[in-house]
Amino acid sequence: MIKVSVCVVTYNHEKFVGKMLDSILMQQTTFDFEIIVGDDFSKDNTRAILTEYQQRFPDKIRLLLHPKNMGLNGKFNALATFAAAKGEYVAQFDGDDYLLVPDKLQKQVEMMDANPHYSACFHNAKVVYDDNAAPPHLVNWINKKEFTVDDLIGEDELCFIATSSLMFRTQDFAKNPDPEWTNKSTSGDIPRNIMLATRGPIGYIDEVMSVYRKQRGGASFADNHYGKDFLFNRIEMYSNIDKELKYKYHDRLTKNIATYYYKMLFSREYGETYWPRVKYAVKYLSMAEPSPERKKEVIRDFIIPPFFMKVYSFFALNFYNLKSKASGQS
Repeated sequence: MIKVSVCVVTYNHEKFVGKMLDSILMQQTTFDFEIIVGDDFSKDNTRAILTEYQQRFPDKIRLLLHPKNMGLNGKFNALATFAAAKGEYVAQFDGDDYLLVPDKLQKQVEMMDANPHYSACFHNAKVVYDDNAAPPHLVNWINKKEFTVDDLIGEDELCFIATSSLMFRTQDFAKNPDPEWTNKSTSGDIPRNIMLATRGPIGYIDEVMSVYRKQRGGASFADNHYGKDFLFNRIEMYSNIDKELKYKYHDRLTKNIATYYYKMLFSREYGETYWPRVKYAVKYLSMAEPSPERKKEVIRDFIIPPFFMKVYSFFALNFYNLKSKASGQS
C-alpha cells in the first residue's frame, strides 16, 4: 500500500529536475511512496529527462505529460497531480526544489500519523537565489509546534510555508477541495494553506529539510510584483479569503488588501498616470488607516495635482527668497 504520493510539477526545469528527482529517490522510509510528475508542456528538455527517469524507475515514477500548458502558474497542473495521488498523504514539490535530508518523508509521516487532528504539516526550508540576487536564507525563524488559521492571516502577507515542505491528507483534500475562487488565484500556496488550516492545525518540524529556489533579481519577478495583473489578483484573492472566513479577520485582511492598492501607485501601468493613481490612493487611505506622516505623503504625492504642487513650490520659493532678502537688509 502506498503511504505517500510525492506530487511534482515541472515547467522548463531541465537544469534542476534531475537533482530534484534524485533527492526524492534517496528518501529512506519504512513505507512505500510513489512519485507523480505533472509536466506543464515544457518547451525545453524537461520531458526527455522525465521520460528517462521513468524508464529507470517504472515502479516508482508516474508521468502526467499534458498536451498543452494548463496555465495559472502551474496551479492546474498541481491539482492534476493531486487528483492522481494514490497515497494516504500528498507531499508537493516544484520541479526546481530539492531535498537536503534522506528522512524528510519519514519524519512528516510520523508526525501526521501521531496527530490525526492535523490537517497538514511542514518544515523549514532554505531559499537559494539562482541569479545571486541575495544570499541564501531560511524561509522562516519560527519556533511554534503547530499553526491555526489565526497564524496565517496578517495585516501583511504571511507566507512561511515553502511548497516543498508541505504534506497533507489526500482523502481530506479530495473530500474538501479548494473553493472554486482559488482557481483564479496566481498563488496556490496561500489560499490552500489557509483552507487546510480551517480543517485542523498544521504541524511544524523545526528542521531545514529542503531547498526553495528563487530568481528575485530577474525581470520576471519585477514584472509580476509591480504589474497591475498581479496586484489585482492579490486583491481579489484576499477579498475572497475574507468572504470565505466569514469576515472574522476583516480588519487584518482590509489592511493587507490596502498594501496592494498602495503598490498600485508604483505599478508599471499606473505609476505615471494621474487619475488612476488618485483612485487607488483614496482606496489605500480609506482602508489602511496609515500614520499621519504616511497620509500626508500620499495626499501630497498622489492626490494633489502636479500643477498645483508646481504653483505651490513656485510661490513658496519666491516667498522664501523675499523673506531672506528682507532679513538681509535689516
